[in-house]
Amino acid sequence: MAPRWATHGRGGPVTLVVHGLGATEGEARIPASGLPGTRVVVMLPGHGEAPDAPSGYWNYSSIAADVLAVADEVGATRAVGVSMGSGALTRIAAEHPDRFERLALLLPAALDRPRSIAANWSFERLADAVAAGDGAQLRKLVAEDLPPGAELGDYVEQRATALLRLEDALRELPEQAPLADASALSSANSDVLVVGATDDPLHPAEVAKSVAAAFARARLEIFPSPAPMLTHRRELRRLLVDFLA
Repeated sequence: MAPRWATHGRGGPVTLVVHGLGATEGEARIPASGLPGTRVVVMLPGHGEAPDAPSGYWNYSSIAADVLAVADEVGATRAVGVSMGSGALTRIAAEHPDRFERLALLLPAALDRPRSIAANWSFERLADAVAAGDGAQLRKLVAEDLPPGAELGDYVEQRATALLRLEDALRELPEQAPLADASALSSANSDVLVVGATDDPLHPAEVAKSVAAAFARARLEIFPSPAPMLTHRRELRRLLVDFLA
């Protein structure tokens, strides 16, 4: 099943924006805000209005192939990825080192080894709630990962609803890594911005540091937050606009 995408703005450059696992459509658009030129926001299978993923889809090879196909169709020269989307772009950079001029990798979750046991357990709990059809437990688990005091509106409800389609992804993807060997990134010719967070157990700062170190030309920014896309949205937007302008 092919992903869907929406185009915003016009002219060059063309920047692809790839969301994280379980992102709502509004959440997927956050990194695209204010970017110059044309922004193409991808919705991968099982997300938004994209059809459900077929059995066996949830691996970085399949996701990267879909992302690359959209990038080629729309002529994207730059890309922004969040978490799962960051992993897919990392895979593309290793396999197609000249494909993108610039990459912004936000909250990378893994590089050449799977997530931690604790992170996997968090996803197992979400998957179990989805399998049981336990909406109240799912909303509780989603809320536990969010920073206190953040203005979220109906975000918890929307994200819980989005996760109901993603049991297989929640069980399978956290046990995988985008790459078998991080040294494959040493030949990537992109200028890279890597953004991490100090207090996000699902996206450890150490992973962001490892991703930045694996590229020949990378800048690393670490935000003091458990969820910088919510708590530091203005600063993150400025950072992305400056990097991709």
